[in-house]
Amino acid sequence: MSQAHSYLINGSFNQAISPFDRGFAYGDGVFRTLKMINGQPQHWPQHYQKLVADCAAISIVCPSADLLISDLAQLFKPVETAVAKIIITRGEGERGYAAPAVTMPLRAVIKSNLPQYPETNYTNGVELLICETRLNAQPKLAGIKHLNRLENVLARMEWNNEAIFDGLMLDAKDNVIECTMGNIFAQFGDILITPDLSECGVAGITRQQIINHAAPLNKTIKPAQLSLSQLVKAEEVIVCNSLYGAFQVSKIGTNIFLPGNLAKKIRELLAHD
Repeated sequence: MSQAHSYLINGSFNQAISPFDRGFAYGDGVFRTLKMINGQPQHWPQHYQKLVADCAAISIVCPSADLLISDLAQLFKPVETAVAKIIITRGEGERGYAAPAVTMPLRAVIKSNLPQYPETNYTNGVELLICETRLNAQPKLAGIKHLNRLENVLARMEWNNEAIFDGLMLDAKDNVIECTMGNIFAQFGDILITPDLSECGVAGITRQQIINHAAPLNKTIKPAQLSLSQLVKAEEVIVCNSLYGAFQVSKIGTNIFLPGNLAKKIRELLAHD
């Protein structure tokens, strides 16, 4: 990644974030991470729709799509394939939790390299660690990709083994919620279950795209409570996010899963969205 001009703040290469910014001080904001191919944001309508919804959930006015597209065009070259991260904060405020009556939201767009995943992730699947860090229930923030991600940070600190692709995160009741950087699905016959996110967790757009593909997958897809003991009995488990699409899970803790083709089918469907 080029170190020069690798991010924009409010459309400028030369602006800095104030220590009074509420995103910096309190995590008062939301974000999206998306793939850029040949300088174009992939699945942009879905990403922007979710960005608007997440901003609205915490009463932040989301910048217009035209403004964000202009930022992306300024930061990414037309031939560039990379990762864009869009951050929207409430903007500056005085010390204290009370939000100002009027704020000017801050927007930041960051460019980084697209991760290179080993070919074995596609052919053999990936291994998940069962994290000790639990996700706390907070229905008002459930599903939102907000900036308060300390639980994910602590969970990610639980391993440094390169054989582990991601960590599986549970809530206090031992329900499976998500991975540190993606969502999860479990297949039981013709039923595909993804964890219910009404109490906590992030509802990613790839998760929603998979739900929308129930018909071509010949599956009944439903969000539902899913315990760890149920998950390890699944025929197939897949993880997903906007950067890698979907990977088959080959191992969770000491539980091994037989090879399957669900992730490959999903990647093929996502490629045509």
